[in-house]
Amino acid sequence: MEILFLGTGTSTGVPSLCCACEVCLSEDSRNKRLRSSILVRQNGHTILVDTSTDLRQQCLKYNIRNIDTVLYTHHHADHVHGIDELRSFNFFNKIAIPCYGNTQTLNNLKRNFSYIFGVAEQIGGGIPQLIPQTLEDKTYNFGDIEVTPLDIQHGKLMINGYRFQDCAYITDCSHIPEHTMEKLKGLKVLILNALGFKDHATHFNLSQALEAAEKIQPERTILTHINHQFDFEKVSKDLPDRVELAIDGMRLGL
Repeated sequence: MEILFLGTGTSTGVPSLCCACEVCLSEDSRNKRLRSSILVRQNGHTILVDTSTDLRQQCLKYNIRNIDTVLYTHHHADHVHGIDELRSFNFFNKIAIPCYGNTQTLNNLKRNFSYIFGVAEQIGGGIPQLIPQTLEDKTYNFGDIEVTPLDIQHGKLMINGYRFQDCAYITDCSHIPEHTMEKLKGLKVLILNALGFKDHATHFNLSQALEAAEKIQPERTILTHINHQFDFEKVSKDLPDRVELAIDGMRLGL
């Protein structure tokens, strides 16, 4: 199984518009972050986690030509606003794409993108062909990829992370419920959000992410959904053993 980090930035991306801080002006490519998303591949099946605002750019940059399944973490703009780009995959691969999310996520997608999920206003023009599927509390098999949805607290919202065999992907997390902690035992890789240094109402900061990783005890922790407070080189020097910052384009073989 391969995991490709399409983007590792927070909702604004890095650099952030209008900002002239050291990180936003950095020439280090490791400080350039598109909006967070990953691609998971195994034996010809490709899963996309979230259709980020930067999806078109990400697909062009990494030569992505096939998407078989989309898994949504939640309905916020930086995680869904690339949804219209899926119509190219419909057109060239001659398939409708199943899209999974919890009830709240799918209800918001249907409302915010009524031209996709509602009655067509007119004939003609490209409309993504998507099949909404409500997540159940079970383990799925997408191709040969075993996937378990995870309940994750994002402020007041209950959103989803995902366990892909021995790797878990958790973003926009402010709290991990105890019943989810049980599903995170025995991980080889934990991909977890760490927004910045400061406390935040809806996201782990660095110290909270490290505390969660210490409880979960994966073999390796990779931090993502990062804002412009983190200079890659400076922060990396102070991270504990077996913890690292994700960068756009990082690939994991599992």
